[in-house]
Amino acid sequence: MANAKQLAALVVALVALLQLQASCARHSPPVSAHTPAVMTVNGFERGESGGGAAACDGSFHSDGEKVVALSSGWLRLDGKRRCNKMIRITSRGGRSVVAKVVDECDSSRGCDDNIVDSSAAVWKVTWSDA
Repeated sequence: MANAKQLAALVVALVALLQLQASCARHSPPVSAHTPAVMTVNGFERGESGGGAAACDGSFHSDGEKVVALSSGWLRLDGKRRCNKMIRITSRGGRSVVAKVVDECDSSRGCDDNIVDSSAAVWKVTWSDA
């Protein structure tokens, strides 16, 4: 009888573990020219909101550099890492900026699947009267 109870407890624990793994194994949406992203401001300097050194190069980066962290799925799309690659970020209004991928916004640790964490320099825009 004890063996049946132990087996049942093991099955319950295994099912719970599989459910936990499934919830952690998030997949980012496919990247295309029309993939919407949520941009956030992130600090890449030592002691700022980014937490630690960038995952791609192990370095900290100035807020004046145009750098980004991508959600896990976007960082490793199609088995290729985008580390140290340049990406173009385009607003709905057609303005764009080029930034270097230096870090990961880890989707298994709470980062949404469609995040582009960017330095303050990426957000610097100019405007004029039309």
